[in-house]
Amino acid sequence: MHKLGISVYPDKTPMNEVYAYMEKAAKLGYSRIFTCFLSIPDEERESYLVEFKEFMKKAHELGFEVAADTNPQVFDLIGATPGNLKPFADLGLDIIRMDGNFGTQGDIQLTRNPYNIKIEFNASMDMGVELLINNGGNKDQITMCHNFFPERYTGLDFDLFMEYNRYWKELNLHTAAFVSSNNEHTIGPWQVFCGLPTVEIMRGLPIDLQARYMLATGDVDDILIGNYPATDEELEALAKVNLQAIEIRVDEAEGISQNEKEIMYDFAPHWDRYDHSSFMLRSSSPRVWFKAKKSVQDGNMGKDTQMNVESQSIPYRDPGKKVFTRGDVLIVNDNLAHYRGELEIVLTEIPNDGERNLVATVKPEELMLLDFIKPGHHFKILK
Repeated sequence: MHKLGISVYPDKTPMNEVYAYMEKAAKLGYSRIFTCFLSIPDEERESYLVEFKEFMKKAHELGFEVAADTNPQVFDLIGATPGNLKPFADLGLDIIRMDGNFGTQGDIQLTRNPYNIKIEFNASMDMGVELLINNGGNKDQITMCHNFFPERYTGLDFDLFMEYNRYWKELNLHTAAFVSSNNEHTIGPWQVFCGLPTVEIMRGLPIDLQARYMLATGDVDDILIGNYPATDEELEALAKVNLQAIEIRVDEAEGISQNEKEIMYDFAPHWDRYDHSSFMLRSSSPRVWFKAKKSVQDGNMGKDTQMNVESQSIPYRDPGKKVFTRGDVLIVNDNLAHYRGELEIVLTEIPNDGERNLVATVKPEELMLLDFIKPGHHFKILK
């Protein structure tokens, strides 16, 4: 099950502002919080941990699960050890994210704690987790979360990101990764202002598109906003992302008919045929749905047979191009009546033979999503 999360840094922000942000996110369905113990000055840590208990109480009241970034030095400062996580349990913490380790046996002890505190390891590089599991680590208390990367051009390569996630899924481990707000003057654990994404190519993209790329891979469970605060519009956009189907945003062609709009937007879900073509994605079910829908509508309105036929018509419309290219969204027209109403998305250029109408074009920054729609995979088109 997917969860959405926010990041907050109470040591850098007035607590009333943090609480207001949490309340806003909770109302939209967010249920995870990431925070960080690593950036708190040593001289302030004791007083901060007192305040942190109240923060945890508020978070739990709002239904959040909270993870905090820690390392062995943090353990020393609060009096915890791999065999004694009571200081963290007393704080009410749900997840300890390890930035560093205690060696194989120490980390195994962490995963065997009696407080049901999950131990979160670095999904961006920590390949020693399988060794822990094979040597007695408790998989039920192990979870994986990627890094975020404050510095431009240093985020994870997307192919490597997918490779890691496939590996964690082979071990049946829960995964999380960070998307980044494009709000101005956001903060993180340190004074950096270039966003906090996991994957470099996602830096600067709309926040919902970042999430849709991650979900399209099929191997990311939880999506967290790394920097604070996201705008209200970003929180809402991310909360509206379809967690069950790949969503693709398009630029609608001029002059398309109401019938074509219904096929493109109202039919759900579209899915690529199992007998997949390398030239196009084919959503064939809309042609049956469209024919039945129009027949019922026209029958209820008492129209004669000729008008029924016309309402089910999709006349050819000249798109002004001889070749359709990758990302063009097409609907089969009356010139190929048996397949009329089928929606297709071009993967490799094909000639315009007059049997298909151009109804939209996938936005350039969304074209890579087409690579993730495999035979049988659901997708939805957004204007």
